Amino acid sequence: MGTAQPQTHSAAAAPARDDRLRERVLRTLTIEAKGLAALSAAIEVELGDAVEAAIGLIEGARGRVIVTGMGKSGHIGRKLAATLASTGTPALFLHAAEASHGDLGMVTPDDVLLAISWSGETAELGDIVHYARRFAVPLVAITSSAESTLGRAANVALVLPRVEEACPNGLAPTTSTLMQLAIGDALAVALLERRGFSASDFRVFHPGGKLGARLLKVADIMHQEAEMPLVRLGTPMSEVLIEITGKRFGCCGVVDGAGRLSGIVTDGDLRRHMSGELLVTPVEKVMTSSPFVVDPLELASAALGLMNRRPVPITVVFAVTEGKPVGILHIHDILRAGVV
Repeated sequence: MGTAQPQTHSAAAAPARDDRLRERVLRTLTIEAKGLAALSAAIEVELGDAVEAAIGLIEGARGRVIVTGMGKSGHIGRKLAATLASTGTPALFLHAAEASHGDLGMVTPDDVLLAISWSGETAELGDIVHYARRFAVPLVAITSSAESTLGRAANVALVLPRVEEACPNGLAPTTSTLMQLAIGDALAVALLERRGFSASDFRVFHPGGKLGARLLKVADIMHQEAEMPLVRLGTPMSEVLIEITGKRFGCCGVVDGAGRLSGIVTDGDLRRHMSGELLVTPVEKVMTSSPFVVDPLELASAALGLMNRRPVPITVVFAVTEGKPVGILHIHDILRAGVV
């Protein structure tokens, strides 16, 4: 019998490029981009006044924005309510079908209803529209038909241009829902800017995750009061070394009689002044005067950048208010908080 020859396996061949598939994907993006372009053009002309009116109505409300819709429009509505709520405009999503079974109790005359329906004839919105008219709740509609039931009932109708759906059958909401999402985001951002909603305000609603870490301030993570290594001018270096060792920041701040930060003692200062007389030397003879400091209201990410951009990068910095140290921040505190 012959000896079996070992089989060799070549590397798996890369899948063949499917140009038709790529064309279909690009076709969808092209059609949807045309929809956004048509929306932008409409806002510059006939839709602009309605957008301004809708923003004014929402901004003037004493209550919340109640966003509602069904099907894909409902999913867009949930996202819009979340975006509004997280950017300073109190909002919640009301399921159009559940509204007819008791959830209309969530809506008050102080609120503004924002109803989304491409056709404007969504049956489940009927009770909501009737409720809005009965109790004088302002109604903003996002629809493609000004003459629809929803469009006619609204105080302000944001009538989106009719465009081609990316779905080849013209059935699945694609371009239309993208336009609904875009106009909703535009409203939310305009309201954010009108309200002067800042990054600090944003962090209040986003305390978790990477975004929350990026918005942390120095004051949120700095060490305060008894944790700060501090001595007064005139303190002998023997006591300064005890303070540095006990507080474990590798440095010590030096304050004057009024509590203002006059200097800092670091390991570099110790090496430069090493001698037999060091322990009895007053701290002001060793310290570095006018040390680099940060504002406690500075973003921790900005403080990290400033520390790294020093001629000689530093790992510890005092936070100072009106010349007085109110905290100390180590670079490890910043990294542990997830700020990078």
